[in-house]
Amino acid sequence: MNIKLETTDHCGKKFIVEYFDCDDFSTLPVEQCTQTYGVCFVGDQIVIGLRAKLYWGLIGGTIEKGETFDETFAREIKEESNMEVLRKIPVGYQKVTTEEGKVFYQLRYVAIVRPFGPFVEDPAGAIKEIKLIDSKDYKQYFDWGAIGERIIERALELRNKL
Repeated sequence: MNIKLETTDHCGKKFIVEYFDCDDFSTLPVEQCTQTYGVCFVGDQIVIGLRAKLYWGLIGGTIEKGETFDETFAREIKEESNMEVLRKIPVGYQKVTTEEGKVFYQLRYVAIVRPFGPFVEDPAGAIKEIKLIDSKDYKQYFDWGAIGERIIERALELRNKL
């Protein structure tokens, strides 16, 4: 599935965002992949995080130099939720094109996770609180339009393969 839209960020910058379903990320240009986020399940509930006390969303973060996509994903989930990734598979990716023509990719996974213990703090300070929610309630916390709907829909479909 391919979804394309134009959007504006909180600073007024315009972007073109294209979403693609995929089963692996091997065909993407590694140097242009900037982040991994996931629809993470604890039982039947999705883990979401409150970013800087401003907005709720999926957990994940920036790919660091020398890390694989899978290593980044596992590290970010641990840092931002104090949870361990038990199993994961790709859901899809977003190709983002800036006004200036720069292109980067944002990777999306679905995962089964379990807490190491209670969430205390994100070492980077990005996530202030986590919450487990029913998947049907996600729009009460964030609504990313057609792309968000497809990411959640596909994650729910693929969860049974984990």
